[in-house]
Amino acid sequence: MATLLLVHAHPDDESVSTGGVMMKAKAHGHRVVNITATRGEAGEIYNMDEAASRPRLGEIRTYELRAADEILGVDRQEFLGYRDSGMVDTADNKDPRSFHQAKVDEAAGRLAVFIREERPDVVVTYAEDGVYGHPDHIKAHFVTNAALDLVDREGWSPKKLYYTAIPRSMMEAFVQQMPEEAQRAMSGNMRIAGTPDELITTRVDVHAYVERKREAFRSHVSQNDPNSWFATMQDQIYELAFGTEYYQLARGKPGSELPEPDLFVGIDS
Repeated sequence: MATLLLVHAHPDDESVSTGGVMMKAKAHGHRVVNITATRGEAGEIYNMDEAASRPRLGEIRTYELRAADEILGVDRQEFLGYRDSGMVDTADNKDPRSFHQAKVDEAAGRLAVFIREERPDVVVTYAEDGVYGHPDHIKAHFVTNAALDLVDREGWSPKKLYYTAIPRSMMEAFVQQMPEEAQRAMSGNMRIAGTPDELITTRVDVHAYVERKREAFRSHVSQNDPNSWFATMQDQIYELAFGTEYYQLARGKPGSELPEPDLFVGIDS
């Protein structure tokens, strides 16, 4: 049995970007470990009363994450213990408890504890751009690499490190087909440039898991705007957009000719 360890910034990130490979790993007998840096305390709130839910939003989103994890087949869920940083130039971003304000070495030390315990074969996090520039996603990139450097100096390393990716050509084509509302969102704080196509090393077919992937995302009730383009997307379009997950191999050697069809290719289970 091999182990997949994922480092995510907030509750719901796991379902959107890596839900397919998590379920596929579990279906093939692998262990799945999800490490989440924050509890999403600074995010927008939907389907709940703002005044009542804001003070306990971290607790609410922890419960939602557990529900999503159950669908995704997570064997172990842990938090790094930082507060959601919000977006750049906000009070949340300047909060000394935030993930953004944490010292990289300190956060890497916390993550390294779980890496030593689990000794994962495959680690997944974000590239340096954090997918769409969120400070916590960017911080997860640097903290994960620092933690891997730390355990490497101790004489051990996972076989592979991957970054989640969206091919730039696919992102550009997809945005053109989006409703105007979604295009406006993508040009603001949610701007996603995509990973240059030549850096994509791995394409994982997760069509068999796409409906459960969507179900896992729906478990994050407080984050689901019922009127958003994402929530109202037709099943066929959703399957087209999320039925394949793309990754960039950042450390380790490919297990097959590129593009690899799976994160575990070349790794003995």
